[in-house]
Amino acid sequence: MTRYVGGCQCGALRYELSEPPIRSFQCQCRDCQRDTGGGHSSVMVFASRAFHLKGEARENLRAADSGARKRKGFCPDCGSPLYNKPESQPEYIGIYVGSLDDASNFKPDVVLFASRGQAWDHLDATVPKRLEWHGSS
Repeated sequence: MTRYVGGCQCGALRYELSEPPIRSFQCQCRDCQRDTGGGHSSVMVFASRAFHLKGEARENLRAADSGARKRKGFCPDCGSPLYNKPESQPEYIGIYVGSLDDASNFKPDVVLFASRGQAWDHLDATVPKRLEWHGSS
């Protein structure tokens, strides 16, 4: 199995994942744009039981563009975003790919909320795009 480890910019938080990812995606919703300060977020979803964090993250609860509520975890010292936990699906955790030590294996399965993408945010044209959330075209 590929090893998935990562952490924040300052090193105060480190994590390891003991299972492979379930899925991966890029999201262009406004919530993700604000999380990253860019045009999208890149996320790998894991079983929450596989996530092992060293250190104490700060979390805030926010509503995503889908209306779902998520706990966003970040470093209280440097502010690096690490994860999101969907309130309605506590068995999953979404890891922000930029927080991985080695993100070279990331390949998104889909782009979500493509209707909200910025014209300057050019993503891989071969990756399927959903205009809104999973169930929409």
